[in-house]
Amino acid sequence: MKQSYIFLVSGFEEIEALATIDILRRGGVALQTVSLEDTLTVVGGHGVPVTADMLFAALDFSKAEMLILPGGTVKIDEHEGLKKAIPAHVAKGGKVAAICAAPMVLGGLGLLEGKRATCYPNFENYLKGAILHTQEAVVTDGNITTGRGPGLTFDFALELLALLKGKAAADEVAGQLLLA
Repeated sequence: MKQSYIFLVSGFEEIEALATIDILRRGGVALQTVSLEDTLTVVGGHGVPVTADMLFAALDFSKAEMLILPGGTVKIDEHEGLKKAIPAHVAKGGKVAAICAAPMVLGGLGLLEGKRATCYPNFENYLKGAILHTQEAVVTDGNITTGRGPGLTFDFALELLALLKGKAAADEVAGQLLLA
């Protein structure tokens, strides 16, 4: 069974992580939260502790359909294991999504070269080689999706749901949330 994973590191943006988790799980996506810390409990940027489903070391990337990186901190760009796994996942056609500051990880890995992308304001210089679409809430180019920031998380998460389960599933969840 294909599995999607969202990665949590100290200082993550709670809205981006938790709303994305909620929307994807409502839509029936098999999604697990992964701690990039030494413990399952990860504290977000606004002091909200979240207990992840697993530690990074336990993750089996062979089952991964989508890897999701919330923003809120540049600390996500410091995890060497994740930075090694992402290009391999993309190379085999796997989907990757990053929002806010997190697209910097993809830019630093050269994965945005020649691709349309967006990010949080003032992080554009980290999106090496990207075709910037920074006024757009969400941009999907091939198997990479980028989102602009916290206030646009519903747009980001619904786009991911549409990519994973189809537009009908995304429309249904949007309706449940009174977004449509």
